[in-house]
Amino acid sequence: MKIDSHHHFWKYDPLEYAWMDASMVDIQRDFLPCHLQREIADTAVNGVVTVQARQTVDETQWLLDLANENDFIKGVVGWVDLVSPRLGVELERFGAHTMLKSVRHVVHDEADDNFILRDDFNRGIRELKKHSLAYDILIFERHLPQTIRFVDAHPDQVFVLDHIAKPRIREALFEPWNTYIRELARRPNVYCKVSGMVTEANHSRWTEAQLRPYFDAVLDAFGPSGWVQAFATDEAARVLGGTAIDAYRLK
Repeated sequence: MKIDSHHHFWKYDPLEYAWMDASMVDIQRDFLPCHLQREIADTAVNGVVTVQARQTVDETQWLLDLANENDFIKGVVGWVDLVSPRLGVELERFGAHTMLKSVRHVVHDEADDNFILRDDFNRGIRELKKHSLAYDILIFERHLPQTIRFVDAHPDQVFVLDHIAKPRIREALFEPWNTYIRELARRPNVYCKVSGMVTEANHSRWTEAQLRPYFDAVLDAFGPSGWVQAFATDEAARVLGGTAIDAYRLK
């Protein structure tokens, strides 16, 4: 199976999605299952994993409802308040939804660069394994040292690193991202999504040559090495679907 493991749905509202600034005018419109299904109709993509774009439990419920209504949605990465004293109640509420595979917090938008090390946040993370949930890590490159410490505190928790930790591609800076990403990859409970690279380059003028060093680095660190065209058949199958199926326990 080929899996699109990272995309978002929304009914666009400038107040709800204030993070879409003037540079993102092209996506200031609705993106719903009917639109995605039309895009993948002529591809070999068999299923998708939908990821939260707002930090509300209403968003999580909406995405789960969409998954129940659309067979091609194989899993949801939602949001719950991991520092809330009501976390247990919320996890029980969503525990009946088999389509909830992981949760995510937008750590890179927190004012505190050490947010991911907070005691209350880590208490919340420890609750996820009880519900067989992964955790998607959304950070900037500068958060990688803290993230390595964070992951080491939870050796039995499955983690999925989003957007290869957002390296500074636009500035053509390879270090210290490369060193840290290779260290993080040594942890067997961490998966990595090859996603979001274009947004860290120049939206309108990015090239394959810009992205290739970062692409090759994560593939070498986390699994198959080399560019897409060089993959052996089994390696391609892992990158294009097998790894997502394992990380998110997709059916």
